[in-house]
Amino acid sequence: MTDSWATFGADLHLEPVGTGLRSGLMEALREAVRSGRLAPGTRLPSSRALAADLGIARNTVADAYAELVAEGWLTARQGSGTRVAQRSAPRRADPVVVRSRPARPRTGHNLKPGSPDVSSFPRTAWLRAARKALTAAPDEAFGYGDARGRPELRTVLAEYLSRSRGVHADPERIVVCSGFVHGLTLLGKVLRQRRVRDLAVESYGLDLHRDLLTGTGLRTPRLVVDHLGARTGELAAMRGTGAVLLTPAHQFPTGVPLHPDRRAAAVDWARATGGLILEDDYDGEFRYDRQPVGALQGLDPEHVVHLGTASKCLAPGLRLGWMVLPRSLVAEVVAVKGAADWMTGTVEQLTLAEFIASGAYDRHVRSMRLRYRRRRDQLVAALAERAPGIEVSGIAAGLHAVLELPPGTERSVIQAAAFQGLALDGLARYRHPDAPAGRDALVIGYGSPSESAWTGALDALCRVLP
Repeated sequence: MTDSWATFGADLHLEPVGTGLRSGLMEALREAVRSGRLAPGTRLPSSRALAADLGIARNTVADAYAELVAEGWLTARQGSGTRVAQRSAPRRADPVVVRSRPARPRTGHNLKPGSPDVSSFPRTAWLRAARKALTAAPDEAFGYGDARGRPELRTVLAEYLSRSRGVHADPERIVVCSGFVHGLTLLGKVLRQRRVRDLAVESYGLDLHRDLLTGTGLRTPRLVVDHLGARTGELAAMRGTGAVLLTPAHQFPTGVPLHPDRRAAAVDWARATGGLILEDDYDGEFRYDRQPVGALQGLDPEHVVHLGTASKCLAPGLRLGWMVLPRSLVAEVVAVKGAADWMTGTVEQLTLAEFIASGAYDRHVRSMRLRYRRRRDQLVAALAERAPGIEVSGIAAGLHAVLELPPGTERSVIQAAAFQGLALDGLARYRHPDAPAGRDALVIGYGSPSESAWTGALDALCRVLP
């Protein structure tokens, strides 16, 4: 180091003006040590000399030295002055290799299923509900509360689900969670604790759900799906299966409701074996040909877990879902939830409770039901005019439709669509890995585009169909 304290001060690149002199000096010294301009063992000027050199108060320098000694950057010994601490050179870290998925082509339109029109989120009504909920909320609502969720939300959910979905519910058996995936993960852990080995899933469904269950230690044998829904009568022959995951109101992705005989067969199996049915009611409110099909849970509340979310009716970004549990399961689910993430966001829960209680939720669902039905009708009309050879199914409910394709064309249609900036999913995307190859088809999510984008997305779809 140079013997000139003036040069040393200049090397600190410190401008001694303003109110942050002490913090600025400390950071300048740290940076000088990091860069190697101040080598380990280098003796620093006295606080008096450096203060005079920089034109600042001596106490400012002394305080900065003391703090850096406490942090380990400097050492100070009687008779030896203040020196740069001896620090071992940091080991050069191995380069970080980021494994990323291949970049997807940029798309102009997205018709993949699974998402509502998030541009239609009722911002004004939601803000009104949030203000009212926060004004009325007790102070204790913002502390660590019940792992089951806020009582305000569980109370209104019990009434709403009973009225709209035929669910036998009371607030004590409802557990609020952060969406369906969260609830399914919790249930998978509880089932493993109960020594369940196999949880049957439908032969068409989301691989994400299968992977989550596998991650909890469960096997996921397939239950064949046909034009009447899952063949629940086959559960009796599936030895070792202690639970089943079903989408009875609107099978995902084929779109068929579970036949009444098969609903009864599933409940009979659960009663006879002590098994558990997990009912994924992902879009049960959106039925267009009649009143929504009642929840399976109403047939046997002690053997069916009803899972619902606000993701399709409002927006996935809210991360709000719920489980209506058999009484015997509540304590176990709460224990598992409490061990990982005690609470779901309180403000969102209170707002949703007010949103439902005020009637805004029902009004929004009715509005979106009309909007999605209009899109469905436009899709069917466009196909009849521009692709009359394409059969459409699964359109009685939900936010997606299945378009039958000529054998062997599914992959080529998806590739052609991607080339034109249109994102599509084929039916094969949702097939269980143990299931045999099935028919060629597209699963079209007509809920995803915004109102302004829907016409263009529909036109792009018709252009790529065979």
